Amino acid sequence: MPLSNGVTFLTPTVPVHVMDADTAGPTALIQAGIHGDEVGGVHALEEMLEAGIRPTRGRLIVIPTMNRPAYRARERAAPGGLDLNRCFPGDAAGEAREHRLARLFMDLVEDERPDLMATLHESKKRYSPEVTPSFGQTLVYGVQPIPPIVERAVARLEERKANAEETWAAQHYPVATSSTEVIVDAIGCVGICVETWMGFEERRRIEMQKDVVRILLDEIGVLDWSER
Repeated sequence: MPLSNGVTFLTPTVPVHVMDADTAGPTALIQAGIHGDEVGGVHALEEMLEAGIRPTRGRLIVIPTMNRPAYRARERAAPGGLDLNRCFPGDAAGEAREHRLARLFMDLVEDERPDLMATLHESKKRYSPEVTPSFGQTLVYGVQPIPPIVERAVARLEERKANAEETWAAQHYPVATSSTEVIVDAIGCVGICVETWMGFEERRRIEMQKDVVRILLDEIGVLDWSER
């Protein structure tokens, strides 16, 4: 069953912010902090919620920090735990906390069936076609052909870059065990992994993550946003 408007919790410390517009439209789900050392997306979503972001149409679901124990430790996974991003579709009766949390998130996704599911990540490696794997400054997708929203978003991000160092690219890099790929396979939505490069200052990464979220929400039709 879809969630009610407001805030609910996947676990006692993982809030899910659900916002409905007055006008019907698509559903977008944005989440960050599935890896606890990738803080740019977490802070971007928290700041956007604090600033009062609201959908213009449809429904917006925001989960600022999926993996709270890992985030508190500022590590990819919680101390002694598993990589949550490799635990999908999860297991409600699983022994590991990560498998149980992954199943809760999958249940939410299957109930909500968002049109767009974006996961905010960060990478220690700047993207280069010659370096595999490398992800920084890319929008990663796992299906072919490339979803048109990815091309449009990259073009808009390129217009906003402060210098050549901030160049963005689209990257086709399917990973069958990642949360995004599992979700795309399950419900057929557009799934995008946003990757900023950790070589930039944290404040700049946060602002870039905000730009990506606003652009994706604008492109999917949930938020009207002008860059001017």
